[in-house]
Amino acid sequence: MPFVAVLLIIASTIGASAAIITITESAPRRAEVSADKHIFLQSPADGLWSVATNWADGWPAGWVHASPEQVEQEADWIIVSGQIQLAGGVMNVRDSYRLENGIVHGIRRWTWAGREVLPRCTLSIRWNAPGAVNARPMMPGVVVYGNPAGEKTGNHAVTVHRGKPGDRTFFEEHRFSAPWESVEWAEGKEFHAVALHTLPSPAYGANQNDQWWTLGLTSLADSTELATLSGPTAANHHNSVTKALQGKFLDYPDTWLNLLPGSVVEKSFYLEVVPRTEQGSGFRQPLRTAMQLHPLASVEDLPAYGDIIREKYHFALSRFRDRQPDAGFEMYPGYVKGTHYVMGWAGQAEGGAYAMLGLAKKIGDPKMIDRGQRSLDWLTQSPFNENGFLLNYSPDNHQWQDQDPVSQGQAMETFARAILVGRTMKGVQTERWEQFLKKACSLQAKRILLPAWKPVNTAEAFFISPLCKGFRLFGDNDFKRAAIKAGDYYARRHLDMTEPYWGGTLDASCEDKEGAWAGFQGFFALYELTREKQYLAWASHAMDVMLTYTVLWDIDLPAGRLRDHNLKTRGWTIVSAQNQHLDVFGVLFTPELWRMGGYLGRDDIKRLAAVMYRTCGQMVDPSGSQGEQIQHTNFAQHGDMSNVFRLRGGYSENWTVFWITAHFLNAASEFERMGVDLDNVDKSIAKENQPENKRRIQKE
Repeated sequence: MPFVAVLLIIASTIGASAAIITITESAPRRAEVSADKHIFLQSPADGLWSVATNWADGWPAGWVHASPEQVEQEADWIIVSGQIQLAGGVMNVRDSYRLENGIVHGIRRWTWAGREVLPRCTLSIRWNAPGAVNARPMMPGVVVYGNPAGEKTGNHAVTVHRGKPGDRTFFEEHRFSAPWESVEWAEGKEFHAVALHTLPSPAYGANQNDQWWTLGLTSLADSTELATLSGPTAANHHNSVTKALQGKFLDYPDTWLNLLPGSVVEKSFYLEVVPRTEQGSGFRQPLRTAMQLHPLASVEDLPAYGDIIREKYHFALSRFRDRQPDAGFEMYPGYVKGTHYVMGWAGQAEGGAYAMLGLAKKIGDPKMIDRGQRSLDWLTQSPFNENGFLLNYSPDNHQWQDQDPVSQGQAMETFARAILVGRTMKGVQTERWEQFLKKACSLQAKRILLPAWKPVNTAEAFFISPLCKGFRLFGDNDFKRAAIKAGDYYARRHLDMTEPYWGGTLDASCEDKEGAWAGFQGFFALYELTREKQYLAWASHAMDVMLTYTVLWDIDLPAGRLRDHNLKTRGWTIVSAQNQHLDVFGVLFTPELWRMGGYLGRDDIKRLAAVMYRTCGQMVDPSGSQGEQIQHTNFAQHGDMSNVFRLRGGYSENWTVFWITAHFLNAASEFERMGVDLDNVDKSIAKENQPENKRRIQKE
């Protein structure tokens, strides 16, 4: 049949622009996705279809290519087909494309028609972004705009993709918080972005156990190629490796296919174009698309909110040391020698104490308020120096030690929350807490307002929110000035993503979700204090970066502890570019996410917050304890780590530091203050969406 050019009009991501997909008429035919007469994605010059038939130097070899021979239209599908001539027979290939919700849905089908097994084979879906030179990649949860912080700090255990010719990065689909990748690049004064989404799956005919398709990109001299492959991995100029341990990569070899005669393999993918974007924001539309492709509304198969609170409270009591005069919540399990109350980051002694106040009414234990009062009273005894207060108290020797901005900022925030709640409670004395917080805010504000203030990373953004609350509590204008200065500074530093948010944890020096959380919390607090729209815009950006670490899908898991419990992975968060496991940290910022959903008019963000909180209630044992590390991918930090193909599906539960409990209770205290019931999500959303309540929330 004669070729007829076929156009699909795709809903624009910006303004009135439109994208089209075209199958060119002249041979060799190419597929092109364009907008505003500009080609943003196209099939590679060597052919729309490429199959490798060998393996060399840890990478597919013996590539054979082909272009479309026939173009048809069936209803709203464009279908192109052809053949790849291989030594052992013919590989029939077919692509189908149609418009779905503003993006191009593609389905590629391979049929092996040879009479013998096709060994050492690699299937591919490759799309070239012409002009995408020095493009900045976003690979959610894995590579954030190239991971420049991980490179700058010399962290060789972090994947780095500079966008230089020859850079090649491919990882297993199950490693991604959501199965998509995007690149952003400049052309003159304009910035563009494209994205490739996949429907993730194990690879049929795989040579290795639990081998999945991989997703990645290759930087070329004049373009960037986005692709999904049937198994090969690469990172940091090494082939057949994966980020398997905290401190290093491990070999991940021989991930080819062996296809039996008659094998049929299909792979779904989606192509997205962002014709114009602001620098540092090219990933945001693909993130929204991923949230639509993997909707997170349902909480029906997740633990109940009320049950989680009761179980976590039960465990918290096992860590409470009822001592005179230094009562408190211990960071470590009982088998760790010595007792330690640690404020902030991993100990969250003040978080457990605040929860005794915030949840006293819901839980109804008459001893809770006394525990919270005494614990916070003792923590105010921490000594100060020129950098703030100390964090780690040992009741065994009555010594205080350790100091860092992450933990101080988090502790100050929780003290501020405790004061705001405590002032409304009968019998609670907040004077000591107020003196402590005011002193901490004064010291940090004075330091931030110095002309020489220049923080190393995003960690000091954790001071912004408590400084805002300190201004509300005490009226000291220096607290507000310091918060605004820090917010403006971090906006200039991070919004264009030349340097992504980083440094929010103490055991990694790279891009991490806690760094993004520090930025989001700070910008969000400034908006709630001032109601200036620029802060809401900044908070929205940092929130989106933070959400790229949030798992948007239920990853199919192999035999192991996680599969034993039928774990649902949606809503958990990946730790950082270095530590590639899942944890429960995301529960801490779910109240802010909920409120952000209200300000943005996005109920989907509220539902996401509910999913994030309740999903992390999985894997709680009868004592209320829970492990720190969920191994959804080929990564581990504990146990037998000698076989990379046996890491996925494992669970490290022995090292149960107190933050894993305190974050649940801290966030629940905020939800109680907000009047939100995560066991009745629809009802809570409907209540807030009533006009009078919308006005009240905006005013507050």
